[in-house]
Amino acid sequence: MTTTTELLTVPEVMERLKLGRSKVYDLIRTHRLSSITIGRARRIPADAVQDFIRDQMAEVA
Repeated sequence: MTTTTELLTVPEVMERLKLGRSKVYDLIRTHRLSSITIGRARRIPADAVQDFIRDQMAEVA
């Protein structure tokens, strides 16, 4: 069975999280948001964005 994970660009993640570019790169740099590099392109799995949101919700609960 093959699973497909949607890969998002940094601008798409910025829009989904309503954050600026620097903040998204800071989250990637500090490993709070997983990402991969394909050539020179940075991509963030949509699952990683959902995991980040879930982790943030757990911190405030």
